[in-house]
Amino acid sequence: MLKKPAKPITVLNLDPLGADHASLMDISARSEWTLASTSTVESALESLRANRIPIVFCNSDLRPGLWQEMLDHVSALPEPPYLIVTSRLADDRLWAEALNLGAYDVLAKPFDRSEVDRIVRSAWLRWNNRRPAPPAFSRSAPVQAATA
Repeated sequence: MLKKPAKPITVLNLDPLGADHASLMDISARSEWTLASTSTVESALESLRANRIPIVFCNSDLRPGLWQEMLDHVSALPEPPYLIVTSRLADDRLWAEALNLGAYDVLAKPFDRSEVDRIVRSAWLRWNNRRPAPPAFSRSAPVQAATA
């Protein structure tokens, strides 16, 4: 049985021209998640630092390298969200590149409501259930020897 989120999931949509906003708003209006949109990497990062947002959509059609730049930035956050690349040209090459570099998934346009909902739900469950990273090794911390 799938666990229902206690409160709506927030998805941040990074789309410099707002091309996907209306379509994604329509889908989110009938789903368990809400959409927040932003047009710049800087404003997206500001939102991610101020809020606990598990998922980011990033439009790959408008500016070459945008999703890779955003992936680099979110990877450095304390609780990195999952990045989902959106593209009207979602071919095998983009899927392979995105997944190999660490994106969660790729969504093809025009969006299919059930596919968007499935991917958002899957990403949220995985993000919500991941274990915190173990503490980093410190040279100054004493190491205790194992006893047999």
